[in-house]
Amino acid sequence: MTNKKIENLTADLFEFAKVDELDSERIDAPIYSYWRSVFRKFFSSKFTILMLVIMLVIIILSFIQPLFSGYSFMNTGNINDFASRYNPPSLQYWFGTDSNGQSLFDAVWAGARTSISIGFLATLITTVIGVVVGAIWGNSPHIDRFMLEIYNVVSNVPLLLIIMVLSFSFGNGFWNLLFAMSVTSWLGTAYFIRVQVMIIRDREYNLASRTLGTRTWHIVTKNTLPFMVSVIMTMVSTSLPSFISYEVFLSFLGIGLSADTPSLGRMISQYSNNVTDEAYLFWIPVIVLALITMSLYLVGQALADASDPKTHL
Repeated sequence: MTNKKIENLTADLFEFAKVDELDSERIDAPIYSYWRSVFRKFFSSKFTILMLVIMLVIIILSFIQPLFSGYSFMNTGNINDFASRYNPPSLQYWFGTDSNGQSLFDAVWAGARTSISIGFLATLITTVIGVVVGAIWGNSPHIDRFMLEIYNVVSNVPLLLIIMVLSFSFGNGFWNLLFAMSVTSWLGTAYFIRVQVMIIRDREYNLASRTLGTRTWHIVTKNTLPFMVSVIMTMVSTSLPSFISYEVFLSFLGIGLSADTPSLGRMISQYSNNVTDEAYLFWIPVIVLALITMSLYLVGQALADASDPKTHL
């Protein structure tokens, strides 16, 4: 076979590949989304989904149901209508009725709305202030000396005692109680964030950014705080049930909220004598409170674990 025939046969069997310079620069890898990975990890647990559903149902009932029930804590109802008093849970009265003939179902969700609102607002205030102050605190040696002295003084006084003293000083009321809960509690959050920032700030990528002249605030917002999402979520998941518990405990003692404000703590205190007789009056608010704190804590912990970058490796 001659060389010419071999060349013709080769041309028929093979062809030159075109060189694409742009294609050589393209990275052939799947697109990664941090938050998509977080939610994929979060919704992978059936137990977490169950707790999330319970939490959402409780929140929806707490904030929507009282709008239609028109429940008032100070309303004594028709006390002469004995047939409507102390009715146990039934299809007509889902949670039963109290000594005034009012629906306990309406009372529980009106009280839960107050407790959840206090917990959410107090957690939001303390977290925002604590994270901002803690981020600055951990990066400034001058502020560190000053803030440590304040923290050492305040941290030696129990938070619940501070809340009780301030509640007595300012009087009962929703906003007064919220102020009493938030005025010093952010210091604990700020100190914890300060410690985490001091651990992360001297890592190699932060030293490289600082060497290149990157501003401190940019390093904090772009390099440090995003790495601490799981830590912040852990603090939120523990603070939220704690503030709700504080409100319930203070309302149980008759401190904090005004007399006309419904609260789970006030209901538990009011029906503390009904542990055995008409037990539903006491145990239903207790069970609802337990479901609120448990679901909020477990959902928060699951979200904290899912947002941890180590779980995405």
